[in-house]
Amino acid sequence: MKKQLLVMATLLLMMPCIKAQLTTPPNGGNKKAAVSERIGLTDVTIHYDRPGVKGREGKIWGTLVPFGFADLHFGTSKAAPWRAGANENTTIEFSNDVKVEGKNLPAGKYGFFIAIGKEESILIFSKNSTSWGSFFYDDKEDVLRVTIKQQSIDQPVERLKYEFINQTDNSATIVLSWEKWQFPFTVETNLSKDQLTIFRNELKSDKGFDWKPWMMAANWCAEHNTNLEEGLQWADYSITGQYIGEKNFSTLSTKAKLLNKMGKLTEADAVMNEAVPMANMQELHSYARELMAAKKTTAAVAMFKANYKKFPGQFTTNMGMARALSSEAKFKEALKYATAASTQAPDPDNKANVEGMIEKLKAGKEVD
Repeated sequence: MKKQLLVMATLLLMMPCIKAQLTTPPNGGNKKAAVSERIGLTDVTIHYDRPGVKGREGKIWGTLVPFGFADLHFGTSKAAPWRAGANENTTIEFSNDVKVEGKNLPAGKYGFFIAIGKEESILIFSKNSTSWGSFFYDDKEDVLRVTIKQQSIDQPVERLKYEFINQTDNSATIVLSWEKWQFPFTVETNLSKDQLTIFRNELKSDKGFDWKPWMMAANWCAEHNTNLEEGLQWADYSITGQYIGEKNFSTLSTKAKLLNKMGKLTEADAVMNEAVPMANMQELHSYARELMAAKKTTAAVAMFKANYKKFPGQFTTNMGMARALSSEAKFKEALKYATAASTQAPDPDNKANVEGMIEKLKAGKEVD
Protein backbone atom coordinates (compact mmCIF):
# COMPACT_ATOMS: atom_id res chain seq x y z
CA MET A 1 0.00 0.00 0.00
CA LYS A 2 2.80 2.39 0.90
CA LYS A 3 4.50 1.62 -2.40
CA GLN A 4 1.32 2.43 -4.35
CA LEU A 5 0.88 5.73 -2.49
CA LEU A 6 4.49 6.65 -3.27
CA VAL A 7 3.98 6.00 -7.00
CA MET A 8 0.79 8.09 -7.04
CA ALA A 9 2.48 10.94 -5.22
CA THR A 10 5.35 10.88 -7.69
CA LEU A 11 2.93 11.02 -10.65
CA LEU A 12 1.06 13.95 -9.12
CA LEU A 13 4.31 15.85 -8.71
CA MET A 14 5.21 15.19 -12.36
CA MET A 15 1.87 16.25 -13.83
CA PRO A 16 2.46 20.04 -13.80
CA CYS A 17 5.68 19.44 -15.75
CA ILE A 18 3.96 17.51 -18.56
CA LYS A 19 3.15 19.75 -21.50
CA ALA A 20 -0.24 18.70 -22.84
CA GLN A 21 -1.03 20.18 -26.25
CA LEU A 22 -4.37 19.78 -27.98
CA THR A 23 -4.77 20.19 -31.73
CA THR A 24 -5.96 23.67 -32.69
CA PRO A 25 -5.78 25.85 -35.82
CA PRO A 26 -2.33 27.32 -36.56
CA ASN A 27 -1.26 30.53 -34.80
CA GLY A 28 -2.52 33.71 -36.41
CA GLY A 29 -5.02 31.89 -38.60
CA ASN A 30 -2.31 30.90 -41.08
CA LYS A 31 -3.69 28.01 -43.09
CA LYS A 32 -1.67 24.86 -43.70
CA ALA A 33 -1.44 23.89 -47.34
CA ALA A 34 0.32 21.59 -49.77
CA VAL A 35 0.58 21.56 -53.53
CA SER A 36 2.08 18.80 -55.65
CA GLU A 37 2.57 18.13 -59.32
CA ARG A 38 4.47 15.67 -61.46
CA ILE A 39 6.93 17.29 -63.85
CA GLY A 40 7.95 14.69 -66.39
CA LEU A 41 8.47 11.70 -64.08
CA THR A 42 9.46 13.80 -61.06
CA ASP A 43 7.05 14.42 -58.19
CA VAL A 44 7.39 17.92 -56.72
CA THR A 45 5.63 18.63 -53.42
CA ILE A 46 5.53 21.90 -51.45
CA HIS A 47 4.27 22.12 -47.85
CA TYR A 48 3.69 25.60 -46.47
CA ASP A 49 1.54 27.82 -44.26
CA ARG A 50 -0.57 30.57 -45.86
CA PRO A 51 -0.52 33.94 -44.10
CA GLY A 52 -3.10 36.56 -45.08
CA VAL A 53 -2.55 40.22 -45.93
CA LYS A 54 -5.28 41.18 -43.43
CA GLY A 55 -5.41 44.85 -44.31
CA ARG A 56 -1.63 45.29 -44.39
CA GLU A 57 -1.44 46.28 -48.07
CA GLY A 58 1.81 48.07 -48.81
CA LYS A 59 3.31 46.89 -45.53
CA ILE A 60 4.23 43.32 -46.47
CA TRP A 61 7.49 43.70 -48.39
CA GLY A 62 10.24 45.45 -46.49
CA THR A 63 8.17 45.75 -43.30
CA LEU A 64 6.45 42.52 -42.26
CA VAL A 65 8.92 40.61 -44.46
CA PRO A 66 12.32 42.32 -44.08
CA PHE A 67 14.52 42.86 -47.09
CA GLY A 68 17.63 40.72 -47.37
CA PHE A 69 18.95 38.81 -44.35
CA ALA A 70 17.66 40.16 -41.05
CA ASP A 71 18.28 39.71 -37.31
CA LEU A 72 14.93 38.36 -36.04
CA HIS A 73 16.04 38.84 -32.39
CA PHE A 74 15.39 35.20 -31.59
CA GLY A 75 17.20 31.96 -32.27
CA THR A 76 20.77 31.53 -33.36
CA SER A 77 20.64 33.27 -36.75
CA LYS A 78 21.68 36.90 -36.97
CA ALA A 79 21.12 37.04 -40.74
CA ALA A 80 17.93 35.14 -41.55
CA PRO A 81 16.04 35.08 -44.86
CA TRP A 82 12.24 34.90 -45.05
CA ARG A 83 10.72 31.48 -44.46
CA ALA A 84 8.69 31.80 -47.72
CA GLY A 85 5.45 31.26 -45.82
CA ALA A 86 4.49 31.23 -42.15
CA ASN A 87 5.11 29.10 -39.04
CA GLU A 88 7.26 25.99 -39.72
CA ASN A 89 9.71 25.74 -42.59
CA THR A 90 8.27 25.85 -46.05
CA THR A 91 9.55 22.64 -47.62
CA ILE A 92 9.91 21.56 -51.21
CA GLU A 93 10.65 17.98 -52.21
CA PHE A 94 11.83 16.49 -55.52
CA SER A 95 11.69 12.76 -56.20
CA ASN A 96 14.43 13.00 -58.86
CA ASP A 97 17.35 15.30 -59.61
CA VAL A 98 16.22 18.61 -61.17
CA LYS A 99 17.51 21.93 -62.42
CA VAL A 100 16.24 25.11 -60.76
CA GLU A 101 16.76 28.15 -62.95
CA GLY A 102 19.30 26.07 -64.86
CA LYS A 103 21.29 24.99 -61.78
CA ASN A 104 21.53 21.39 -60.58
CA LEU A 105 19.67 20.34 -57.44
CA PRO A 106 19.76 16.70 -56.26
CA ALA A 107 16.61 14.79 -55.38
CA GLY A 108 15.53 15.37 -51.79
CA LYS A 109 13.52 17.45 -49.36
CA TYR A 110 14.64 21.02 -48.69
CA GLY A 111 13.79 23.93 -46.44
CA PHE A 112 12.86 26.79 -48.77
CA PHE A 113 13.77 30.40 -47.96
CA ILE A 114 13.85 33.70 -49.85
CA ALA A 115 16.06 36.72 -49.22
CA ILE A 116 13.75 39.42 -50.54
CA GLY A 117 15.22 42.30 -52.55
CA LYS A 118 13.58 45.40 -53.93
CA GLU A 119 14.00 44.21 -57.54
CA GLU A 120 15.45 40.70 -57.35
CA SER A 121 15.52 38.02 -54.70
CA ILE A 122 17.64 35.03 -53.70
CA LEU A 123 15.94 31.64 -53.50
CA ILE A 124 17.60 29.31 -50.99
CA PHE A 125 17.26 25.52 -50.81
CA SER A 126 18.57 24.29 -47.45
CA LYS A 127 19.23 20.73 -46.34
CA ASN A 128 17.58 21.72 -43.03
CA SER A 129 13.88 21.14 -43.63
CA THR A 130 12.72 20.54 -40.04
CA SER A 131 13.22 23.86 -38.24
CA TRP A 132 10.61 26.39 -37.20
CA GLY A 133 10.80 29.36 -39.55
CA SER A 134 14.26 30.80 -40.19
CA PHE A 135 15.22 31.62 -36.60
CA PHE A 136 17.95 28.97 -36.72
CA TYR A 137 18.93 29.43 -40.37
CA ASP A 138 22.55 28.55 -41.13
CA ASP A 139 23.98 29.33 -44.56
CA LYS A 140 26.36 26.38 -44.20
CA GLU A 141 23.31 24.17 -44.74
CA ASP A 142 22.51 25.79 -48.11
CA VAL A 143 22.49 23.34 -51.00
CA LEU A 144 21.58 25.83 -53.72
CA ARG A 145 21.01 29.55 -54.17
CA VAL A 146 19.55 31.12 -57.29
CA THR A 147 18.65 34.72 -58.01
CA ILE A 148 15.35 35.65 -59.68
CA LYS A 149 13.46 38.83 -60.44
CA GLN A 150 10.11 39.06 -58.68
CA GLN A 151 7.14 40.53 -60.57
CA SER A 152 4.37 42.93 -59.69
CA ILE A 153 0.80 41.70 -60.15
CA ASP A 154 -2.32 43.82 -60.67
CA GLN A 155 -4.77 41.60 -58.81
CA PRO A 156 -3.80 41.32 -55.13
CA VAL A 157 -3.51 37.86 -53.56
CA GLU A 158 -4.92 37.85 -50.03
CA ARG A 159 -3.48 34.52 -48.89
CA LEU A 160 -0.01 33.43 -49.92
CA LYS A 161 -0.08 30.59 -52.42
CA TYR A 162 2.17 28.39 -54.54
CA GLU A 163 1.11 27.10 -57.95
CA PHE A 164 2.54 25.40 -61.04
CA ILE A 165 2.23 27.14 -64.43
CA ASN A 166 3.73 26.96 -67.94
CA GLN A 167 3.97 23.17 -67.84
CA THR A 168 5.82 21.28 -70.57
CA ASP A 169 6.75 17.61 -70.84
CA ASN A 170 9.82 18.16 -68.67
CA SER A 171 9.46 21.55 -66.96
CA ALA A 172 7.17 23.91 -65.09
CA THR A 173 7.31 27.30 -63.44
CA ILE A 174 6.57 27.39 -59.71
CA VAL A 175 5.13 30.70 -58.57
CA LEU A 176 4.80 32.05 -55.03
CA SER A 177 2.18 34.83 -55.01
CA TRP A 178 1.24 37.15 -52.14
CA GLU A 179 -0.12 40.68 -51.88
CA LYS A 180 1.06 42.37 -55.11
CA TRP A 181 4.27 40.42 -55.79
CA GLN A 182 5.00 37.03 -57.24
CA PHE A 183 8.22 35.02 -57.30
CA PRO A 184 8.51 32.63 -60.29
CA PHE A 185 11.22 30.02 -60.76
CA THR A 186 11.60 27.30 -63.39
CA VAL A 187 12.13 23.63 -62.54
CA GLU A 188 13.40 21.31 -65.26
CA THR A 189 13.77 17.53 -65.19
CA ASN A 190 15.88 15.17 -67.27
CA LEU A 191 12.96 13.17 -68.60
CA SER A 192 15.06 10.81 -70.70
CA LYS A 193 17.41 9.98 -67.81
CA ASP A 194 14.51 9.50 -65.39
CA GLN A 195 12.62 7.29 -67.84
CA LEU A 196 15.63 5.06 -68.45
CA THR A 197 16.23 4.73 -64.71
CA ILE A 198 12.64 3.60 -64.25
CA PHE A 199 12.96 1.09 -67.10
CA ARG A 200 16.14 -0.39 -65.61
CA ASN A 201 14.53 -0.79 -62.20
CA GLU A 202 11.22 -2.17 -63.47
CA LEU A 203 12.85 -4.68 -65.81
CA LYS A 204 14.53 -6.18 -62.73
CA SER A 205 11.13 -6.57 -61.04
CA ASP A 206 8.27 -8.94 -61.79
CA LYS A 207 7.58 -6.82 -64.89
CA GLY A 208 10.72 -8.31 -66.42
CA PHE A 209 9.13 -11.78 -66.47
CA ASP A 210 7.46 -11.10 -69.82
CA TRP A 211 8.78 -10.12 -73.25
CA LYS A 212 6.43 -7.15 -73.64
CA PRO A 213 8.08 -4.72 -71.15
CA TRP A 214 11.52 -5.45 -72.67
CA MET A 215 10.13 -4.70 -76.11
CA MET A 216 8.36 -1.54 -74.87
CA ALA A 217 11.56 -0.19 -73.28
CA ALA A 218 13.53 -0.96 -76.44
CA ASN A 219 10.89 0.68 -78.62
CA TRP A 220 10.97 3.83 -76.45
CA CYS A 221 14.71 4.09 -77.08
CA ALA A 222 14.13 3.75 -80.82
CA GLU A 223 11.30 6.30 -80.86
CA HIS A 224 13.40 8.83 -78.91
CA ASN A 225 16.67 7.99 -80.69
CA THR A 226 18.52 7.58 -77.40
CA ASN A 227 20.31 4.84 -75.43
CA LEU A 228 20.39 2.73 -78.61
CA GLU A 229 23.00 0.19 -77.51
CA GLU A 230 21.16 -0.71 -74.32
CA GLY A 231 17.87 -0.54 -76.20
CA LEU A 232 19.20 -3.15 -78.62
CA GLN A 233 20.13 -5.38 -75.67
CA TRP A 234 16.57 -5.04 -74.38
CA ALA A 235 15.18 -5.86 -77.84
CA ASP A 236 17.36 -8.97 -78.06
CA TYR A 237 16.20 -10.08 -74.62
CA SER A 238 12.56 -9.67 -75.66
CA ILE A 239 13.33 -12.12 -78.48
CA THR A 240 15.72 -14.61 -76.90
CA GLY A 241 15.47 -14.07 -73.13
CA GLN A 242 15.42 -17.38 -71.27
CA TYR A 243 11.86 -18.56 -70.61
CA ILE A 244 10.31 -15.25 -71.68
CA GLY A 245 11.74 -14.37 -75.11
CA GLU A 246 9.37 -14.50 -78.06
CA LYS A 247 10.12 -14.05 -81.73
CA ASN A 248 7.18 -12.19 -83.24
CA PHE A 249 6.51 -9.14 -85.40
CA SER A 250 6.55 -6.72 -82.48
CA THR A 251 9.87 -7.86 -81.03
CA LEU A 252 11.62 -8.25 -84.39
CA SER A 253 10.35 -4.96 -85.83
CA THR A 254 11.47 -3.13 -82.68
CA LYS A 255 14.96 -4.57 -83.08
CA ALA A 256 14.92 -3.51 -86.74
CA LYS A 257 14.01 0.07 -85.72
CA LEU A 258 17.01 0.24 -83.42
CA LEU A 259 19.35 -1.18 -86.05
CA ASN A 260 18.10 1.44 -88.51
CA LYS A 261 18.74 4.22 -85.97
CA MET A 262 22.26 2.85 -85.50
CA GLY A 263 22.91 2.90 -89.25
CA LYS A 264 22.98 -0.90 -89.54
CA LEU A 265 20.62 -0.92 -92.50
CA THR A 266 21.47 -4.33 -93.95
CA GLU A 267 20.93 -6.02 -90.57
CA ALA A 268 17.68 -4.09 -90.10
CA ASP A 269 16.35 -5.22 -93.49
CA ALA A 270 17.20 -8.84 -92.71
CA VAL A 271 15.32 -8.67 -89.40
CA MET A 272 12.26 -7.05 -91.04
CA ASN A 273 12.22 -9.71 -93.76
CA GLU A 274 11.92 -12.26 -90.95
CA ALA A 275 9.27 -10.20 -89.14
CA VAL A 276 6.84 -9.41 -91.97
CA PRO A 277 5.50 -12.98 -92.49
CA MET A 278 4.62 -13.07 -88.78
CA ALA A 279 2.56 -9.87 -88.86
CA ASN A 280 -1.20 -9.78 -88.49
CA MET A 281 -3.36 -7.47 -90.57
CA GLN A 282 -3.18 -4.45 -88.28
CA GLU A 283 0.57 -4.84 -87.73
CA LEU A 284 1.23 -4.89 -91.47
CA HIS A 285 -1.01 -1.89 -92.00
CA SER A 286 0.73 0.10 -89.26
CA TYR A 287 4.14 -0.83 -90.66
CA ALA A 288 3.07 0.34 -94.12
CA ARG A 289 1.86 3.64 -92.64
CA GLU A 290 5.25 4.07 -90.92
CA LEU A 291 7.01 3.49 -94.25
CA MET A 292 4.73 6.02 -95.94
CA ALA A 293 5.43 8.61 -93.24
CA ALA A 294 9.16 8.00 -93.72
CA LYS A 295 8.73 8.75 -97.45
CA LYS A 296 9.58 5.14 -98.35
CA THR A 297 6.63 5.09 -100.72
CA THR A 298 7.62 2.10 -102.86
CA ALA A 299 8.11 -0.13 -99.83
CA ALA A 300 4.90 1.16 -98.26
CA VAL A 301 2.86 0.40 -101.41
CA ALA A 302 4.29 -3.12 -101.50
CA MET A 303 3.24 -3.68 -97.87
CA PHE A 304 -0.29 -2.34 -98.42
CA LYS A 305 -0.73 -4.63 -101.43
CA ALA A 306 0.77 -7.64 -99.62
CA ASN A 307 -1.60 -7.04 -96.72
CA TYR A 308 -4.60 -6.94 -99.04
CA LYS A 309 -3.53 -10.15 -100.68
CA LYS A 310 -3.22 -11.83 -97.27
CA PHE A 311 -6.41 -10.29 -95.81
CA PRO A 312 -8.60 -9.29 -98.78
CA GLY A 313 -11.74 -7.16 -98.57
CA GLN A 314 -11.33 -5.96 -94.96
CA PHE A 315 -11.88 -2.37 -93.85
CA THR A 316 -8.21 -2.00 -92.94
CA THR A 317 -6.86 -3.51 -96.16
CA ASN A 318 -9.33 -1.58 -98.32
CA MET A 319 -8.06 1.61 -96.70
CA GLY A 320 -4.50 0.47 -97.31
CA MET A 321 -5.16 -0.14 -100.99
CA ALA A 322 -6.80 3.29 -101.33
CA ARG A 323 -3.67 4.88 -99.89
CA ALA A 324 -1.34 2.78 -102.02
CA LEU A 325 -3.12 3.51 -105.31
CA SER A 326 -3.54 7.18 -104.40
CA SER A 327 0.24 7.48 -103.98
CA GLU A 328 0.55 6.13 -107.53
CA ALA A 329 -1.96 8.73 -108.77
CA LYS A 330 -4.46 5.97 -109.62
CA PHE A 331 -7.32 7.90 -108.10
CA LYS A 332 -10.24 6.09 -109.79
CA GLU A 333 -8.95 2.69 -108.69
CA ALA A 334 -8.26 4.02 -105.20
CA LEU A 335 -11.81 5.38 -105.03
CA LYS A 336 -13.24 1.85 -105.46
CA TYR A 337 -11.43 0.62 -102.36
CA ALA A 338 -12.29 3.74 -100.35
CA THR A 339 -15.96 3.36 -101.29
CA ALA A 340 -15.89 -0.27 -100.14
CA ALA A 341 -14.27 0.79 -96.88
CA SER A 342 -16.97 3.40 -96.25
CA THR A 343 -19.58 0.65 -95.78
CA GLN A 344 -17.28 -1.19 -93.35
CA ALA A 345 -16.27 1.72 -91.08
CA PRO A 346 -16.40 0.44 -87.47
CA ASP A 347 -17.27 3.81 -85.86
CA PRO A 348 -18.25 7.42 -86.70
CA ASP A 349 -14.67 8.72 -86.57
CA ASN A 350 -13.48 6.16 -89.10
CA LYS A 351 -16.57 6.84 -91.21
CA ALA A 352 -15.75 10.55 -91.31
CA ASN A 353 -12.13 9.75 -92.17
CA VAL A 354 -13.15 7.59 -95.11
CA GLU A 355 -15.62 10.20 -96.39
CA GLY A 356 -12.87 12.79 -96.32
CA MET A 357 -10.64 10.44 -98.27
CA ILE A 358 -13.37 9.86 -100.87
CA GLU A 359 -13.81 13.61 -101.41
CA LYS A 360 -10.09 14.03 -102.04
CA LEU A 361 -9.96 11.11 -104.45
CA LYS A 362 -12.96 12.43 -106.41
CA ALA A 363 -11.06 15.73 -106.74
CA GLY A 364 -7.96 13.89 -108.00
CA LYS A 365 -5.94 14.64 -104.88
CA GLU A 366 -3.59 12.30 -103.08
CA VAL A 367 -4.73 11.23 -99.62
CA ASP A 368 -2.49 11.41 -96.56
